Amino acid sequence: MSANNSTNNHTYTPPSNVVCLPLTNQLEALLTIIRDKDTNRGDFIFYSDRIIRLLVEEGLNHLPVVEKKVITPTGCEFTGVSFKGKICGVSIMRAGEAMEQGLRECCRSVRIGKILIQRDEETAQPKLYYAKLPPGIENRYVLLLDPMLATGGSAIKAIEVLLSYGVKEDKILFLNLIAAPEGIQAVTSKFSQLKIITSFIDQGLNEKKFIIPGLGDFGDRYFTWP
Repeated sequence: MSANNSTNNHTYTPPSNVVCLPLTNQLEALLTIIRDKDTNRGDFIFYSDRIIRLLVEEGLNHLPVVEKKVITPTGCEFTGVSFKGKICGVSIMRAGEAMEQGLRECCRSVRIGKILIQRDEETAQPKLYYAKLPPGIENRYVLLLDPMLATGGSAIKAIEVLLSYGVKEDKILFLNLIAAPEGIQAVTSKFSQLKIITSFIDQGLNEKKFIIPGLGDFGDRYFTWP
């Protein structure tokens, strides 16, 4: 079964540029493990990495290809495809850095940049603090990495940074594990040409702007959870 823009949240229909992984038994089991508050850090990392790999593989499915002919070891010609254009990854620090290895495992020698966005204490708005992006990023397809899409504030700021560096909006693929409808609407209402690829769309945000049912703070659980 291939992914499409149908949703695993039965009360919410996402825009057509949002792709949900099919909710197979495997994926549902993996999500259950990482949502469990009693899952230890080692298991959280291991099973999160498995989902990240699925997301990266699905992201690669949405890149354009061109026909390519090769000769097999039997001397026969085979007509297949190869990817058209170069790619790179950009992680939104720090939680997005957890997704970098999954991208490297699928794409050897892929270049990965980093963006640090934090809330400005005075304005309460997302503010860019650091950006180091691969050279020639304006000519690449960009896999933007952040495991959680809540309000969409950090994602929107990161996308604005990519656009300011010359990246074309339709060459951005935003990969995340869990998304809230509020975040999806915020991002897609501003950027209709990019694609969001997620493993699950949750119920929404609570009064503290946390995703529910969610899985807690992904970065804390991945990098520092006891």
